[in-house]
Amino acid sequence: MISNFLKYQAQTSPNPLGMEISHALGSYIYDSNNIPYLDFVAGVSACPLGHNHPKVTTAIKTQLDRYMHVMVYGEYILKPAVDLSKLLAENLPDNLEKTYLTNSGTEAIEGAIKLAKRATGRSELIAAHKAYHGNTMGAMSVMGFEERKQAFRPLIPDVRFIEFNDKKDLEHITKNTACIVLETIQGGAGFIEPKDGYLEAVRYRCNQTGTLLILDEIQPGMGRTGKLFGFEHYACVPDILVMGKGLGGGMPIGAFTASGEVMDTLQDHPKLGHITTFGGHPVIAASALATLQEILGSDLMQKALEKEALIRKMLVHPLIEEIRGVGLMLALIMSSKDLANTLILEAQKHRLILFWLLFEPRAVRITPPLTISNQEILEGCHIIIDILNRIK
Repeated sequence: MISNFLKYQAQTSPNPLGMEISHALGSYIYDSNNIPYLDFVAGVSACPLGHNHPKVTTAIKTQLDRYMHVMVYGEYILKPAVDLSKLLAENLPDNLEKTYLTNSGTEAIEGAIKLAKRATGRSELIAAHKAYHGNTMGAMSVMGFEERKQAFRPLIPDVRFIEFNDKKDLEHITKNTACIVLETIQGGAGFIEPKDGYLEAVRYRCNQTGTLLILDEIQPGMGRTGKLFGFEHYACVPDILVMGKGLGGGMPIGAFTASGEVMDTLQDHPKLGHITTFGGHPVIAASALATLQEILGSDLMQKALEKEALIRKMLVHPLIEEIRGVGLMLALIMSSKDLANTLILEAQKHRLILFWLLFEPRAVRITPPLTISNQEILEGCHIIIDILNRIK
């Protein structure tokens, strides 16, 4: 199978991990030899309820038996999509009331940027250095990492970059700025949290200039930080909220949410301001609805903070310089890039799945399912410490 995988399926790197998957259940992924691997990554935060959660799979199968794709987005009334959008609105601030469902987080970023330009009549975009919002051309235009962009230029013009957590840089937001796009917690940069009222200052400056604030919650959203969305930790409500990853419960989805007044600018002048064939797909919306209902109706968000405390308690080692992040969105910052690589690759040999972050080479991702048990956390942490002790 590995030869066919390499020959026929396009790769994203020269050295993929290449584990062949048989099945997955709960916090474990099983290879083709039926060997279980404890999953500390959760599909890069896309599986908040773990693998094959019964409520999610039941919702998918039930909807599958009713209908799948029937019409392009926004024309027919599809109950799973309507119910999902309504439940989101009921659990968001009043100004975040209308949701556009997309196929992925990066498409949601594209739609959010278009919406900000359309609603403000402005063209300038501001983003942060070391930001990651996806890999399509518009999302790449607001990526703050030139090494990954230079081969694909030219990109969208009129984009300016500022330093995340630097309040002085906020003076670059002016009445010419359509929007500022920020991750609530910078993911690819190493799980960098906003500090010292930074997001509050961004919100104030946007209010002064009439600039729309887009917050990217593709990674921190869906309860991973102990609240439904990361921005709830701060006195800052966005004008446009972007979601993805965990919202689908393991199915491909994205979404952006704004006020009705702002969102409705995509309806006319021109009509079809943003269109998609498969956005709001009823089977995927059913999966997302079941996932959101389970997160809201359980103690998983509260437990995320308790599990964070357990991980921090267990992962104390001289080779770990710090643990960044909040809840179950954590990154080990190792003493070197080589050490991070060694830990990730050795962990897989010991049946523990860890992974990298995009722009911080010393980082090791720990984003397990919210449903992971304390015993499973202890099991994974012991493997990490044992590997580091042998390296030391």
